Amino acid sequence: MSLAHARRLVVLLPLALSMVVSHPALAKRKAPPAAPVHVPTFQEQLVSRSTGELGTFYAYRSEPLWIHADGTIDPAALELVKLIQTADADGLDPATLHAPELAQAVSVAQTTRTPAALADAEVMLSRAFTEYVAALRQPGHAAMTYEAVTLRPHTLGAYYTLSEAAKAPSLADYVRDMRWMHPLYTQLRRVVAAGNLDASERLVAIANLVRLRDIPAHPADRYVLIDAANATLSMYEGDQVVDTMKVIVGKAVTQTPIYAGYLRYAVTNPYWNVPDNLVRSLIAKNMLAQGPAYMKRQGYEVVDGWEPGAAVLSPTSLDWHAVQRGDIDPHVRQLPSVFNSMGKVKYEFPNVYGIYLHDTPEKDLMEKDVRQLSNGCIRLEDAGRLGRWLMGADFALSSKGDPEQRVDLPKPVPIYITYLTARPDGDRIAVSSDPYAHDQQTLAALN
Repeated sequence: MSLAHARRLVVLLPLALSMVVSHPALAKRKAPPAAPVHVPTFQEQLVSRSTGELGTFYAYRSEPLWIHADGTIDPAALELVKLIQTADADGLDPATLHAPELAQAVSVAQTTRTPAALADAEVMLSRAFTEYVAALRQPGHAAMTYEAVTLRPHTLGAYYTLSEAAKAPSLADYVRDMRWMHPLYTQLRRVVAAGNLDASERLVAIANLVRLRDIPAHPADRYVLIDAANATLSMYEGDQVVDTMKVIVGKAVTQTPIYAGYLRYAVTNPYWNVPDNLVRSLIAKNMLAQGPAYMKRQGYEVVDGWEPGAAVLSPTSLDWHAVQRGDIDPHVRQLPSVFNSMGKVKYEFPNVYGIYLHDTPEKDLMEKDVRQLSNGCIRLEDAGRLGRWLMGADFALSSKGDPEQRVDLPKPVPIYITYLTARPDGDRIAVSSDPYAHDQQTLAALN
């Protein structure tokens, strides 16, 4: 190659190369730049980890519940971890609620604040919360009988349980105060979890917590709560006790049942329908000893049934020896009077036990420390005061007028009859007697 030829190649080579590079067909063959790696956001991670009702809750809410936008943990999360870790105070096993894993997830989220860690903590907190609330809202081992399902505590499912919590002005207060439970439960549970009780006190307290789980957090705007162990009645408006009184409840052999119903009406100037066992043991005995004069003097009469308009029978028409043996069970009632065992009024709530609240002429019995004295019905210290509260207006009582006058309540009022042998007393508990021996039965069922 000549020197001139070589110089020509040196001049033309850059031009040829530029033409090759700029040719459209060849330019398409260049390798594309690498796409940026997408790191899922906290919200995307949260959605991918949520399924079922949990997924529905977050889809509608479109933001976390337990974690703030800046990645900080809401104080409610730490309150929940404490509750789960001390679930043995509720008679539950913290391990079944995954207490160690929950605490670890929250700790990692606090430390790293990575989207994955935050999403893991958020989902675990919501799952733990809904499982815990569901466990506590289960009625306690079928102890209480309910007139209607509307009186029961209800498990609402994850979506509604979380939605309830989300509505609270302060989620931390809602969790700390366990506002899905009755206030008496929260107060007693706080003492148990503090760890200041001895083994015996702790067991008694847990037995009472199990029974308190039978009562919903907010039964109604107004309701009556009767404690058969201490023979007391409380009138509630919302979460506040607005009035209390002493009552007399059933003896150990004729216990007042643990029951929930609706107070629906009052009966003024009531008859007392004498229970069959008292007809056999008391009425028959005195009738045989004293004759018809005893029946007239005490205001008793025999009728052919309990329905209104029942015919009155002559007491001499019965074989009282057969009554005493239990061969026949006549209907005996006591007429309204100052001596009537029902007093001036009774308050009815339908139940299979045949019990009710009623006035009593024996006011001196209210001064006794032990007031388990009745055949199952509940005698009131001040029936008129309760009536005025139930009716929301003046409710005058009189022993005069026609017998058995029904007065309907403006609105049915729930009544819960429970049995509490332990109540908070500062950082300890006050333990009362166990006249029906329910504590042992409850603990045996729990075990």
